[in-house]
Amino acid sequence: MDDIWVPRITGFGVALPSIYQSQAEIPDFLPDDYPKKGFLQKVVAHCGIEGRYLAVDPIAEDVRNWSTGARMSRHLDEALPLSEEAVATALKRTSLDADDIGLLCLVSSTGYVTPGVDTGIARDFGMAPDTKRVSVGHMGCFAALPALEVCADFVRHNERPALMINVELSSLHLQPPPYDNQQVVVSSLFADAAVATVVQHEQRRGGWGLEVVDVTTRTDAEHEDCMSWTVTDKGFRMGLSPQVPGVVGTHLPGMVRELLGRRGLDVSDVGWWAIHPGGPAIIDAAVNSLELDPAAADVSRRVLHDYGNCASAGVLMVMEALQSSTPLETGKHGIAVAFGPGLTIYAALVRGT
Repeated sequence: MDDIWVPRITGFGVALPSIYQSQAEIPDFLPDDYPKKGFLQKVVAHCGIEGRYLAVDPIAEDVRNWSTGARMSRHLDEALPLSEEAVATALKRTSLDADDIGLLCLVSSTGYVTPGVDTGIARDFGMAPDTKRVSVGHMGCFAALPALEVCADFVRHNERPALMINVELSSLHLQPPPYDNQQVVVSSLFADAAVATVVQHEQRRGGWGLEVVDVTTRTDAEHEDCMSWTVTDKGFRMGLSPQVPGVVGTHLPGMVRELLGRRGLDVSDVGWWAIHPGGPAIIDAAVNSLELDPAAADVSRRVLHDYGNCASAGVLMVMEALQSSTPLETGKHGIAVAFGPGLTIYAALVRGT
């Protein structure tokens, strides 16, 4: 029987584009007589976001009528250096060399180019030629957690670390008018970021580790139309129904109880919660349905406030912030949850080591 190794998250690296856009400035970009300007002002006032980091400045470059091909070409130009910054930080924090990495897992729902970001990183960092690669694409905001499960499974059966890279550049997918209410909300919520996550079988020296204990999911096919991510000739178009928080609130308590119950735990045993910062309503739905102290979501709200919704990178940014401020003590448990098209919910159980 193969040896089984304990997979641990031992470090993150976060990288942000250089362009910063204050939310308060967004309504000023539209003409005074634009029909959706009043609605946009209301969305901005209640979205819980102070500002966002973007790879493309919407004032300097109007991407709304770019072809999908042009957007994919630009994705590689922007995503590779941003990802490399995140990887360099993660490797430095974990004292790993690039040729230690056994699996490179690239996660993105906003850009696909081959050869692309993963091969570019392997080349530029001098990774070993036998480094395995896998891509997780077009799953949306929850994609970090199934990808984390892939990395954890690799580490369990291989005495080599895995490196996960989540790079999301939603600013490349600004849609052409006319805009319905959903598109106004989408264009004011999503932002750009890259996060590199190291998963390895060894405990990080002098630092924390997060054992990846278990992962679970639920997909509600009856509500699959509530969230969509459609490839069009003008980039990727998101559909986002206001029903999403309600659907999440219906399913989340049962799946979390089952996830915890498999280990003889309940909600009171959870030391921290990494809730995907998808928006105030989705965070509130998680808190209220799980009957959590509102303070349990303070870090998720802060990440949303400071960076916006960074799609699949978002839940990892919350985990990084939690571990930077209040790392889980040895033996204590935490839960990460994220949501996306399908309509799908993912949850991961981790334990401090």
